[in-house]
Amino acid sequence: MDSRLQSVAAEQPSASRNRLVLAVYTAAIFLSALLLFSVQPLFTKMVLPRLGGSPAVWSVAMVFFQALLLAGYAYAHFLTQIRHRAIPVVVHLALLLVALLSLPLSIASTWGEPPTSGYAFWLLGLFVASIGLPFFALAANNPLLQAWFVRTGHPAGPDPYFLYASSNIGSFLALLSYPVLLEPLFTLRTQNLIWTFGYGLLIVLIAGCGALLVRSPASVVVDAPADEANEPPPSWLLRARWIFLAAVPSGLLIAVTAHISADVAAAPLLWVLPLSLYLLTWVLVFQSRPLVPHKWMLLLQPIAIADIVILLAFGSEQNLLLTLGGHQLCFFIIAMACHGELARTRPPAKYLTGFYVALSFGGMVGGLFAGLLAPYAFSWVAEYPILLALAALCRPAGHERLSRWMRWYWPALAVLAVVLVTLAYSGGQITEWLKDHRAWVAGSVAALAVLLALALNADRWKISATVALALVLIRVYPADEGRVETVRSFFGVHKIVVTPGDHYHVLMHGTTIHGAQRFKNNDGTPASGRPEPITYYHKDGGIGQAITAVRERKGAPLKVAVIGVGSGTLTCASEPGESWKFFEIDQTMVDTARDPKYFSYIASCEPDMKPVIGDARLTFARESDGAYDLIIVDAYSSDAIPIHLATKEAMKIYKDKLAPQGAVVMHVSNRHLELESVVVGIADANGLKSWVYNEDSGRDDEYIFSTDVVISAREAADVGRLASLEDWEKTEPEEHERVWTDDYSNIIGALYRRWRNVE
Repeated sequence: MDSRLQSVAAEQPSASRNRLVLAVYTAAIFLSALLLFSVQPLFTKMVLPRLGGSPAVWSVAMVFFQALLLAGYAYAHFLTQIRHRAIPVVVHLALLLVALLSLPLSIASTWGEPPTSGYAFWLLGLFVASIGLPFFALAANNPLLQAWFVRTGHPAGPDPYFLYASSNIGSFLALLSYPVLLEPLFTLRTQNLIWTFGYGLLIVLIAGCGALLVRSPASVVVDAPADEANEPPPSWLLRARWIFLAAVPSGLLIAVTAHISADVAAAPLLWVLPLSLYLLTWVLVFQSRPLVPHKWMLLLQPIAIADIVILLAFGSEQNLLLTLGGHQLCFFIIAMACHGELARTRPPAKYLTGFYVALSFGGMVGGLFAGLLAPYAFSWVAEYPILLALAALCRPAGHERLSRWMRWYWPALAVLAVVLVTLAYSGGQITEWLKDHRAWVAGSVAALAVLLALALNADRWKISATVALALVLIRVYPADEGRVETVRSFFGVHKIVVTPGDHYHVLMHGTTIHGAQRFKNNDGTPASGRPEPITYYHKDGGIGQAITAVRERKGAPLKVAVIGVGSGTLTCASEPGESWKFFEIDQTMVDTARDPKYFSYIASCEPDMKPVIGDARLTFARESDGAYDLIIVDAYSSDAIPIHLATKEAMKIYKDKLAPQGAVVMHVSNRHLELESVVVGIADANGLKSWVYNEDSGRDDEYIFSTDVVISAREAADVGRLASLEDWEKTEPEEHERVWTDDYSNIIGALYRRWRNVE
């Protein structure tokens, strides 16, 4: 046996010292992970206002975190190659101390306003300049401390992977506690100071780890099993398999997060739920004795994939519990199966750091695909189904049963694919029946994949191809009636739906309608004349009534600012002689609204409109004080809300830009969050009175919807006749509800209030 693998009895560390080593190393790894993963939602929330609160900010942030994680792991791998024990300790402590000088966390002062394009790369640069050094130092701790632990001579040294579970427990607790504890209780500034204190404490713990390593007798190494001592290095094929197994769930993490956060809110609550489950899978699979048998996860994995296919086919976003629960539960099972394969094939401890480099490289590849490449490569969210099909390839090789029949599977699958896809474009009653039953058609094909996996133990390529066909069928048999086109940008995917008979063109983001225009009358004749504002902007709705009331109160042409263009509907709410200025962060939204083949509001009512491109918190703040009679805030994407437009500081900007008798109208219709009280609170904090409108139009079939609207002004007279109407209720702020600020928001509270009101 190699002399380095033999214990020297005379110098064997005492039991008390072993307990001290285990306690200090476990505490350091736990705290490091706690800091590493709490900084992600903390700093990303600080950055959100720079880019309109887009959910894509989190996707790009995940790419940054994964890339820095890879860099940290590579740095740790390099340090572990140094034979001298003291040199790595001194180098790493020096790095931690230099990084400490950049704290507390803040956005780099040299990083100015965002550009009007290339947001993702600008955002990556901001992260690197602002928190790159401390995050890099933290990222190296997990593999580096595990490698040091092996060299301390502790009896558990030959298999230190249990410390990886400890690391992920810290990560899991950090993420879970952020939205339920830190965010509701503390301001961003307080969170930042707590984090900085924790970073200082971590340096002390790592110094202790280094001292224990340096003071360990040089000859003390714990016996490793004989079969591991002579184990050859992992093959390149196995390393490639590790990278693939790490890449798929990493990409799915970003895809699932984007899928659910686009319809609720770009907020830490919805970022950390999937990421917490992702980290929990690492905790479970790297236990010395896994709590959940890996074979169970392999059995459940194809069922989970099929369930997601069915959820996508049915359009489960209409139900919040299905959106949050169904997709995340299935993601958890798929990630467990992938990470369980990684744990099953992990190498001996002497190849530990190389294993972690492969894992982090795979995580970065998955993140790059889902967070950066896919939004530019596809006009719709194609990365989610692509990664689902690839997840089937993460299964171990199987031994097919009924092999005599399975040789005909590929021709049969090809014929089925050709027939079903051809029918999608052929028209006729069969096609219409398939479209009406798209969920059952796609679900049946997905069930076939489950049968192949469980009953026949089929080759993973057959399972993956069958899942891919089911997902293709969802695409070729869309849930929306009529013709559908998609437009994608950094801020999401917009759908333009042309209803059957070309009666309406409808703009959608996620599952929420953001505008519509009637192109044909009920009798089939083309609609003529000035387009009528519909959806939430009809003259009889809350926004329409507010515009009319302020116009009547002033008795003269209005000067109006509108935050959010949408389909351009509000351009036709203007009257001759009035000045309407629009603010929009997404240039593709403006291009879509201007295109006459989609909508003609702008072309008919404001052909010379020159919208201000950029985040409204930055661009609108540059407008002259006292300039506007009416400010309309309608910038929400899907049911997601850019929180920084609904804070005390944001309302102060709106108030400063109001004319002496002006008013602010905020459109807060939302299926999942109760926001009326939030707006009333931020208005009251700025000395404004508020009236709330909420009434069902009963005309959904005409694309005229109910709206939740809050109008705020200095005095009742400023809102004209609205102050005396029964439909507009003067509302006082909730006594025990904390006002939202740039430093504080509480999504959980808004979710709870909506659920409570529904009940």
